[in-house]
Amino acid sequence: MTSNDILQVLPETVLAIYAMLALLGGVYFGKDALARPILWLTGALMVILALVIATGGEGTTLAFNGSFINDGFARFAKVMILFSAAAVLLMSEGYMARRNLLRFEYPVLVALSAIGMMVMVSAADLITLYMGLELQSLALYVVASLRRDSAKSTEAGLKYFVLGALSSGLLLYGCSLTYGFAGTTHFAGIITAVGTEQAPLGLLFGLVFIASGLAFKVSAAPFHMWTPDVYEGSPTPVTAFFATAPKVAAIGLFARVMHDAFGGVVGDWQQIVALLSVLSMFLGAIAAIGQTNIKRLMAYSSISHMGYALIGLASGTAFGVQAMLVYMAIYVTMNVGTFAFILSMEKDGQPVTEISALSQYAKRDPLKALAVLVLMFSLAGVPPMLGFFAKLNVWQAGVDANLIWLVVLSAVASAIGAYYYLRIVFLMYFGKEEDGLDQGGSPVLWGFLMVSAAAMVLGVINLFGIEGAAAAAAATLVN
Repeated sequence: MTSNDILQVLPETVLAIYAMLALLGGVYFGKDALARPILWLTGALMVILALVIATGGEGTTLAFNGSFINDGFARFAKVMILFSAAAVLLMSEGYMARRNLLRFEYPVLVALSAIGMMVMVSAADLITLYMGLELQSLALYVVASLRRDSAKSTEAGLKYFVLGALSSGLLLYGCSLTYGFAGTTHFAGIITAVGTEQAPLGLLFGLVFIASGLAFKVSAAPFHMWTPDVYEGSPTPVTAFFATAPKVAAIGLFARVMHDAFGGVVGDWQQIVALLSVLSMFLGAIAAIGQTNIKRLMAYSSISHMGYALIGLASGTAFGVQAMLVYMAIYVTMNVGTFAFILSMEKDGQPVTEISALSQYAKRDPLKALAVLVLMFSLAGVPPMLGFFAKLNVWQAGVDANLIWLVVLSAVASAIGAYYYLRIVFLMYFGKEEDGLDQGGSPVLWGFLMVSAAAMVLGVINLFGIEGAAAAAAATLVN
């Protein structure tokens, strides 16, 4: 290990040391005493690290004998991961405290999961890939079942663990096949062994199994089966976390593996990614129509949105990766605002997740209802909201790559999916009068909701500069 190695993993190291110190502090001083300070400190540290990564470091640097890469793509993804994880932590403080769920383990586990995600997007080796993936997953298994007195929460954690173990098996089998045929676990060696014509049959099998394992982490159909139950059963702040940072890390890792290890045979994996995209878009759009629980609806929404993001990856171009990164940044912002509202949905102090509870909500709280309307329109891809331009970018990437059939199908799926978003808006403004939700709520949640909704409107001016940063990030991945 050299000083350069340590420097390249400094953000991950700082966060890991902090997590271990926080764990020791919580055990020594008592979990109830330090739970709230640890949560706020963890969120603050993540924001600081995100700013340091965003403002410092240029170019591409390898560490640990080429197993870890620090480039523009990794830095862009890490900033999104850290900001979204910090936002979810800060939003969850009041919700968790009121339900006696605010234990010091929660922010520590989120921090450890974030470290795994940061390693994932910087992986330049199959072993590093698996190490980051399992660090992320093991922490998520625990937080999914954080509500110990809830059968649904326990079920969510168990389902995620069992199916996650299955996906890890698929991934490891793919990695072993790839290693057997390429003779190396380094992405640089694999892409040389694969060549640029057509991959050997053994490597193709390895590619298929690796893609299947990664599709599970992205919650792309047909590997989505864990998503609705885990989203519904987990505590709502944990659901918000599942819907944001891990999605960025998983799709970032997916892009890293496809381009860095199999970039010479884009035609071979393009068909796989395109199929995953189509299945995800249509399953998410159709299955969400009959949902009555807003958390399950958001689960199917996330499946559908991952399908749209995969259009950018399927294009196999630098512009496609750029479109995918822009899409994920907008998607995370929309989800942070939406879950800020879901966290504030209460009746007589108890959480409410039934969509029917939103009937005539606009009469009771018109400003929040307007913010939710903006977010729902953006999720549906209605112009001129920012969500429309996210889809427009990936559609343009698909057209440029001659995937016109995929773009047409995604437009059909988008039209179908618009129904369940607009149904929420209809209920808020024209639904039947019922006993309403509690008014007021946390000012923190109100702030996140308003900022997210404002971003969906004001971002159409220049996308807050994200487009240029995403283009630079994509250029480092796709040469």
